[in-house]
Amino acid sequence: MIVIHHNPDCSTSRNVLAMIEASGGAHVVIECLETGWTRAQLLGLFAAASLTPRTALRETKSPAAELGLLEPGVDDETILSAMLETPVLVNRPIVCSPKGVRLCRPSEAVLDLLETLPPGPLHKEDGELLIDAEGRRIG
Repeated sequence: MIVIHHNPDCSTSRNVLAMIEASGGAHVVIECLETGWTRAQLLGLFAAASLTPRTALRETKSPAAELGLLEPGVDDETILSAMLETPVLVNRPIVCSPKGVRLCRPSEAVLDLLETLPPGPLHKEDGELLIDAEGRRIG
């Protein structure tokens, strides 16, 4: 089973979900901006993906700068608390699979977490080829 913490408004997240769906494996979609996060959930995801609140902080297209979270010296606890209050501060998509947990940026990082690669050809929304017609990964 694959779990994707997803934002349908994010093209990277949509690309990751499309690759998961194309691979044919069972999956669960959690729309993280709607459901929010729990402290235990974030700490568990970050530990499993070798992330810290600072490295998982979404710096662009989020209020991180306005909240002062990008300043030097802001500790992880402050960032984590802000993430719990403002879910968009967590960079995503984060994908959990039997092969591991990963922040899938760029979107093709999800391919390492899939049991079966999607059949090719497979393109991102922007047209970039990820898997050719013979089923080989590109790049």
